[in-house]
Amino acid sequence: MPFIETPIKGLLIFQPKVFTDNRGSFFESYNRKTFLKADIDCNFVQDNQSKSSFGTLRGLHLQTNEMAQAKLVRALSGNILDVAVDLRPKSKTFGEYFSIELSVENGSQLFIPRGFAHGFVVLSSEAIFSYKCDNYYSPENEDGIMYNDQSLNIDWKLPAADLIFSDKDTKLKSFEIFKSKL
Repeated sequence: MPFIETPIKGLLIFQPKVFTDNRGSFFESYNRKTFLKADIDCNFVQDNQSKSSFGTLRGLHLQTNEMAQAKLVRALSGNILDVAVDLRPKSKTFGEYFSIELSVENGSQLFIPRGFAHGFVVLSSEAIFSYKCDNYYSPENEDGIMYNDQSLNIDWKLPAADLIFSDKDTKLKSFEIFKSKL
């Protein structure tokens, strides 16, 4: 199976088999049958893509309620540090995060189940990031947690002075406030 378990149940690294020859390479970035064999039954309905420069940090975002989303994320170019925070209230790893570097070179993808906040930071001069979602974006169900929340203590691998944010991301709530509304 092309899935590698992480310390957080349900959060899986997807490592597709890459075929290379003198022409280049080929791999299946997604195959529903492969995911079903791993008991991942997602009906992906929306693909998103972003292009960002070095130091851009997007997150930590999530969709809530009936609009929660599972995601399959990967880098199409450049290097990113991808972060998922477990926000499933009954999970043994509630409030813990997992990070992984994603790049075209390592071919890794991350499957993020529903109930996680997600974010990434660009480590290369530029990166194109792609993700599949199993539910549609809903502004009314959008939520998030500050990237630098001290109780999460996420290591983003870059100095704070190098980070670039949207105005919206600088106004996200603390983890404590998020927890108090569960």
